Amino acid sequence: MIREKRRRSAFNSQITNYQITNSLLLTIEKLIYGGDGLARLPADERGRGKAVFVPFVLAGEQVEAALAEEKPGFARARLESVVQPSGLRAAARCPYFQRCGGCHYQHTSYEHQLEIKAAILKENLRRIAKVELESELQIHASPPWNYRNRARLKVQGGPDFAIGYHKFGSHELLPVEECPISSPLINRAVAGLWELGRAGGLDAGVQEIELFADAADGQLLGEIYCVSETGVETAERWAKALQDSLPFVTGVVAFRAAAGSYAAAAEPQRLASVGAAELTYSARHSAYRVTAGAFFQVNRFLLDELIAVVTGERSGQVALDLFAGGGLFSVVLARSFAQVIAVESSQTAHADLLYNSPRNVRVVRALADHYLKNAGSKVRPDLVVVDPPRSGLGESVVRALAVSGAPRIVYVSCDPATLSRDLGGLLPSGYRIEQAHLVDLFPQTFHLETVVQLARA
Repeated sequence: MIREKRRRSAFNSQITNYQITNSLLLTIEKLIYGGDGLARLPADERGRGKAVFVPFVLAGEQVEAALAEEKPGFARARLESVVQPSGLRAAARCPYFQRCGGCHYQHTSYEHQLEIKAAILKENLRRIAKVELESELQIHASPPWNYRNRARLKVQGGPDFAIGYHKFGSHELLPVEECPISSPLINRAVAGLWELGRAGGLDAGVQEIELFADAADGQLLGEIYCVSETGVETAERWAKALQDSLPFVTGVVAFRAAAGSYAAAAEPQRLASVGAAELTYSARHSAYRVTAGAFFQVNRFLLDELIAVVTGERSGQVALDLFAGGGLFSVVLARSFAQVIAVESSQTAHADLLYNSPRNVRVVRALADHYLKNAGSKVRPDLVVVDPPRSGLGESVVRALAVSGAPRIVYVSCDPATLSRDLGGLLPSGYRIEQAHLVDLFPQTFHLETVVQLARA
């Protein structure tokens, strides 16, 4: 009884952002995309009980949970205690787990995490795209710890300096001094930032710091996101202080945060830079320039495997790479295609794409739907690669691809729901799923990367 009370107390202290209304005894049916477990509220006169979502649980567990939010179609609850735990439940490695909003699955083994993600992916395909995979889902596992080459830390200046991540279900700061899913060099940098901040080297004008490590985990590129009224001289001083305190930081770029939400700016305004403004990231077949502010894949262990799954041994005359970023796939496709057309809309990524691309890559700065509308009808690619953001391709891109006649499409997705929605538009137009891959770029979290290879039926 004492042990159970202590466990309940720990859960209560870890997640405090919701107000408790009443407690329920729930049985978890399954896990869903987003990390929560699905249970049902007691049935009423209207029939089957309303769905209720509970974090940090496993299928089959009986839990005590506090109702936190109730909507017309569903409810959310906070886990108070696990009454009957699953045999697959495990102790979390991170001391911040369940308080930090970054990880969702540390309470089970990595092998079971892969099973959960595979089941969620298949269910989304079945429910949204109306597809049952005919071929086996190929799973590409990652080392489960120290895999992240990038970390973005929230900063609290002033007399009570702190850095960390958002608390679970909140935008409040949770001070963090280590992160076991981040690379060893990033963790060294986090320790150095604590020293710098406690010594007064950073103040309340710094809102976020992002750290990006190279493939060898030997050098870092730093980014500072400052309040909107920050001047150039002040930003340069903060950037220099950060580089001076961390000798393995090759350069720091300071950006002005967007008004209202500094994390929302796709193209932040650069204020100042000290040292290098880019990093060279080496892969098996190429090296990539990655400029501060540009996107790059975060898993330092699975980059080459992801590239191999997407590009394979395909060859031909023309390959079209939409949402090309800095050229992760275009550069490799250029080795086996006579011409690659790489389309990217971001100004920063477009500059990297130009720098990284060999001569037979034609770089186009445009939104994918605009390119397909204006020039896509003139191109007859042998292969189309799409790697859209979490929002997916969208109706206009799906429609254009459906009528393009491309014999093969490779879809790289970071969201199984939008992937399934887009496949629902592509498959009826004559494509079939030839292979499906789950490339686990994000161990310990609910996020999953999918690569679907489509061929004309």
